[in-house]
Amino acid sequence: MARFCGTKQMNLPPPLRYPARMTDTPLVIQTPQGLFCPEGGFHIDPMGRVPRALITHGHSDHAARGMGAYLCTHQALPVIRHRLGKITAEGIAYGEARQIGGVSVSFHPAGHVPGSAQIRIERGGQVWVASGDYKTAPDALCEPFEAVRCHTFLTETTFGLPIFHWQSEAEVMAQIAAWWAGNAARGVASVLLAYSFGKAQRLMAGLAGLGPICTHPVVEAVTDILRQQGYPLPPTLALTNAPPPTGALVIATPNAMASAWALGLGPHTVAAASGWMALAARRKGASAAFVLSDHADWAGLNAAVAATGAEQVFTLHGSTGPFAAWLRSKGLSAQAMA
Repeated sequence: MARFCGTKQMNLPPPLRYPARMTDTPLVIQTPQGLFCPEGGFHIDPMGRVPRALITHGHSDHAARGMGAYLCTHQALPVIRHRLGKITAEGIAYGEARQIGGVSVSFHPAGHVPGSAQIRIERGGQVWVASGDYKTAPDALCEPFEAVRCHTFLTETTFGLPIFHWQSEAEVMAQIAAWWAGNAARGVASVLLAYSFGKAQRLMAGLAGLGPICTHPVVEAVTDILRQQGYPLPPTLALTNAPPPTGALVIATPNAMASAWALGLGPHTVAAASGWMALAARRKGASAAFVLSDHADWAGLNAAVAATGAEQVFTLHGSTGPFAAWLRSKGLSAQAMA
C-alpha cells in the first residue's frame, strides 16, 4: 500500500509558471447535470444522465447511475461497479495522463476514501483541478492526499467553517476503543454507525486487534471488495440473524437501526462516527458521538488551497459562500458555485 502523510508532510512540486493572463475560456463550467469540461466533452461527478462521466470516487452523491461511460481510478472501480451494477466503465492509474478531446486529464489521490481522486485538467499550459471530496490528514487506510499545483482549484467546502477542527485519528480511535471496552465490561455490544463505504472500513482498520468486529451485511459487502483489492482490513463477521458475540463492536449504517436487522442485536448501545458529530444537533439517537471525518476541516481546506498555488478558487458543497468570502479576504479570486 502507499505510504501515508499528513498536511505538514506534503511534498509539493514547483509552482507553475503562470501565463501573462488567465484565459477567458474556463476549462470547467456548471450545467444542470453538474460540472462540465466543454473541450473534453465530459462531466465530473454528474447527477444527471450524460454521455461521459469522470468520477472522483464511489459515494452515491458523486457516482450516479445512468451515464453512458465512466472513467475513475482502478482502485475506485470495483466499489463503483458494485454500487451501480452493469455499467460501461474503465479504470485509470493515479498520475496517468490521458488526452480527452482538447484537454489532458489525470487523477490524483484525494485522501477521502479508498480510490478517491482529484481530477487535473490541462489545456495550453492552463491547469484546473476539481477536488471531489478530500482529506489532507493521515489515514490508516486510503491513499494519501496529494497537493496538485494548478491555476484554478475547484474545492469542496463541506466543513468550510472555522468551528470545524478535527482531532488526530489516533486520538479519536482511542476514544472509541475506551467506549467499546467499557461496554464490553458491562456485557453489551457496541453498535457504531458509519457510512458503509470508507468510514466503516477506516474504523475497523483503526480498531483492529481490540476485539471481535461484526458488520451489517451492507458494510460487509463493501469491506470484502476492498479486502480483495489488498486494503489492510481485519477479519469481520457479517451479522444476519444471529446476535453478535458478547462485547463485540458492530459497525452498521444509520439506516440499519430502523430495520428488522436491529432487533437481533440483543443488549447493545449505539454511537455514531462522523464529522457532523461536532454539532450537538446531529447526535440524536446516539449514546456517544465521535468526531471522525473523511473530509478536510477548516485548517485542512486552507492548507490544501495554499498548497495548490491557485490564483482562482471555486467553492462547492457545504459552506461555499463563507469559505469563498474568507479566501477573498486573503487576496485570492474566489467565488461560490451553486
